[in-house]
Amino acid sequence: MRDGRRLKIRRSLELDLRRAIAEEQLELYYQPIIDLATEQIVSCEALMRWRHPDRGMVSPVDFIALAEEMGLIMQMGEWALRAACTAAKSWPENVKVAVNLSAVQFKGTDLVGSVIDALERSGLPAERLELEVTESLLLDQDPKTLQLLHLLQHLGVRIALDDFGTGYSSLSYLRSFPFDKIKIDQTFVRDVPQREDCAAIVSAVAQLAKSLNMRTVAEGVETTEHLAKVRASGCTQAQGYLFSRPVPAADIVRVISDCNRRLKDAA
Repeated sequence: MRDGRRLKIRRSLELDLRRAIAEEQLELYYQPIIDLATEQIVSCEALMRWRHPDRGMVSPVDFIALAEEMGLIMQMGEWALRAACTAAKSWPENVKVAVNLSAVQFKGTDLVGSVIDALERSGLPAERLELEVTESLLLDQDPKTLQLLHLLQHLGVRIALDDFGTGYSSLSYLRSFPFDKIKIDQTFVRDVPQREDCAAIVSAVAQLAKSLNMRTVAEGVETTEHLAKVRASGCTQAQGYLFSRPVPAADIVRVISDCNRRLKDAA
């Protein structure tokens, strides 16, 4: 009975997800990323949300994997890329937008073409777009992956390695892949104040990134203690609820202004 109910819920979600794409129920929320040297917002990460008419806000955990299984992730990813670039065009010129790419989307038919299309439609300069990929992308060590990363960087787009430390990549890959930024997963950052091993890992990654001329973002910074620790570890940027929760597109310009003013006053 329980399995049958689960299957029914899944089928209902599948139908609803197709309808969500057609009826534009998907939204992008944005979370600021702070430069720890200037104490200013330098980027905002675009995070997909689904505003279901009956269920309310549906977590990405509940629909991203489903979208991949249904073959919808490419369509959703292209929409997110276009929407994020369009939104960022109205932001201050020194603020970039970061967009997550799934492995399916990264290895799709024409990612470079989709990126060029999104930039041209929006008028956003390529250097203001950051694309975030996860460690799973590096698993097969496919030369085409490296080639595609280089092509994207040649456009002027920045590339970030997301959730570093949760996957399977070797540190040696960082010498071969042209990442501009490493985002240290929040599972390490969260325990930095209490656990010396987590603090040591964050510090080691930050120092390695510095030696490779890459920036480091500490994800999941929620307290002033977190902030002090990741700053002392050598991280160059930080992201988390201490600065701002993800906010709707309509609010992000105000949040950027308010957050920058608050950070400047606190410095």
